[in-house]
Amino acid sequence: MQFRQRMARRFGATLSPEKPYLSYYDVLLTLEDVKALKNDWLTDNNIAFWEEYLEHETLSRFPQARIILLRPSMTFLLMKEPDQRQVRAALPDFSKITHIFLPINDNRNVGVAEGGSHWSLLVVSALDGKAFHYDSLGGANYAEAKLATAKMQNVLQRRLDFENLRDTPQQENGSDCGVFVCIIMRHLLVKRLLSANAREKVSMSMGGKMVDSNGGRKEMLAIIENLREEGERRRS
Repeated sequence: MQFRQRMARRFGATLSPEKPYLSYYDVLLTLEDVKALKNDWLTDNNIAFWEEYLEHETLSRFPQARIILLRPSMTFLLMKEPDQRQVRAALPDFSKITHIFLPINDNRNVGVAEGGSHWSLLVVSALDGKAFHYDSLGGANYAEAKLATAKMQNVLQRRLDFENLRDTPQQENGSDCGVFVCIIMRHLLVKRLLSANAREKVSMSMGGKMVDSNGGRKEMLAIIENLREEGERRRS
């Protein structure tokens, strides 16, 4: 059952899931998105917001960094659109980019934008010709990540060696995959790529890293509430 239907059954007509909750640069979070972030499967919007937040609050402090956080909608287009000319026209220019972060979803139905049930993360190092896959549910998204890697090879016009990292922290339920993607994304971005010395080899392993999914949800919700309060203060 889709999240929207579950919400309707749980709250009936008293809830307006599509009600705008927070406008943050190019992302408009709805009440549905915020409810999902509390204890459900993360929506495309949740992950797009997190990428937008990392770009404006973290990446913006490193103007020399050449890293792109691809939105879920762009990853979906990359994987599902057969016309490569349309794909290249929609995607950013990767010619000077070192790393690309791609949220991977197992949605196989092009007619349903949010029809999947599992998130994982693919990090492409155009610098090294490697694609690292982080899946918190074993190899559930292995085929999808391999497909995205093949599509990125076409876009970048270079070979990418695919590696499914078996030491990725594993979730303990069926709804935390998106939170794991967000936490792993920030860790690799902040603790590995942005803090690396230009001459050192960066390890992309997540071995030994613990992921606190409940804490991650609470932190993301607190960030959203703080941004919402700031916006209200500016308007008052």
